[in-house]
Amino acid sequence: MPAPARLTAWWRGHRWRDDRGDTSIQMAIVFPFVLLATLAVIQASLWYYARQIALTAAREGATAARTYQASPANGAVRARTVLARTAGDSLRGYRVLASSNGQRVQVEVDGTALSMIPGVPGLHITQRASGGVERWTVPGG
Repeated sequence: MPAPARLTAWWRGHRWRDDRGDTSIQMAIVFPFVLLATLAVIQASLWYYARQIALTAAREGATAARTYQASPANGAVRARTVLARTAGDSLRGYRVLASSNGQRVQVEVDGTALSMIPGVPGLHITQRASGGVERWTVPGG
């Protein structure tokens, strides 16, 4: 067997023996970053879900407050009902504010999204919905 072939065979044999444990070390270095990325995706999903809950409650409240002869209080009650039914632990410490200037009504929902990361408080969420108040008008007037 020529010398280069013997050297190649020797190198292959030593290479495999010298790489033992490299995978464990690589996993020990990479795994915390994979775990952190997974937690970040879960946290972002929880934030987005809590945001959608708050927006749905604000929209439902605005729709209830816009109806003929309804008051902003009707909208706040409707928003709180939706939150009680859907928020669970996803949206905590929520607060509903409803206001009107006679022409438009606005419902605002504030709360905090659930946090999966230890030591990090939940993210604050504010969602608003508004619309024109329904009223009877005279044709042409």
